[in-house]
Amino acid sequence: MKTIQKMYEHLNWANQRILEILQSIEEENQEVSRLFSHILFSEKVWITRLRGLESSELPIWSEVDIEFCAKLVMQNEESLTTFFTNLAHTDMDKIITYTNSKGIKFKNSVRDILIHVALHGQYHRGQINSRLRANGMEPVNIDFITFMR
Repeated sequence: MKTIQKMYEHLNWANQRILEILQSIEEENQEVSRLFSHILFSEKVWITRLRGLESSELPIWSEVDIEFCAKLVMQNEESLTTFFTNLAHTDMDKIITYTNSKGIKFKNSVRDILIHVALHGQYHRGQINSRLRANGMEPVNIDFITFMR
């Protein structure tokens, strides 16, 4: 449990660092903003599923500006903090049943969902960094060990 909580502290830190760099760019890069909003919308979808609520109508990909992303960063962090505060150790293996955006039902444990969300976001933050570098910008250091330092 401590490891997963640390992964989410890192997730929130990394999202904040990406947000700050995107807010500092004069011209918004549509592709980068789309990837970042995808991370945030996906987090929201999974948080909704973990709460046992219907998520199939929530967007996963959507065109939004950086100000909207800033609101999602804050909302997701608050939601995840509340979720972890209320989560008991025995709940990690609880099976969650949900329907994806294509209408297909799945079942996964809370543990597997939490690990997926953390890894999914890190994958896409890497894509964002790759695109920043391709545009002549310095990538954001979001390495876990940097967070731990």
